[in-house]
Amino acid sequence: MQIGALSEQSGVNIETIRYYEKTGLVPQPPRSGGGRREFDEIHLKRLVFVRRARELGFSIDEVKQLIALQETPPACKDVYTLTEHHLADIRKKIRDLKQMERTLTGLANKCERGATPDCPIIEALNR
Repeated sequence: MQIGALSEQSGVNIETIRYYEKTGLVPQPPRSGGGRREFDEIHLKRLVFVRRARELGFSIDEVKQLIALQETPPACKDVYTLTEHHLADIRKKIRDLKQMERTLTGLANKCERGATPDCPIIEALNR
């Protein structure tokens, strides 16, 4: 299949597919006599896997590790370990975001929303 069809079926845009090829996440497809890349079901399955992993927040390097683990079974415990590390990072980000939310809510509540040049939000950012 052509790259446009691959993009449509996988839900990955064409430029992203090209990027994934360059980074090695997707294997280079064979080329036709006219030089066009010819993708197949293997490329489609890999792209769907990569897209889902990226949607779950795995980095490019983590996706490469997942692919390598997938290709060299048995790897479930290693995939679990990688997933647990990723989950710990997500939980930390959530804690950080909640702290930012509390801080910004507190600052916004101090704001009188008037035309005065004295703004508690700006003052807090300058500290």
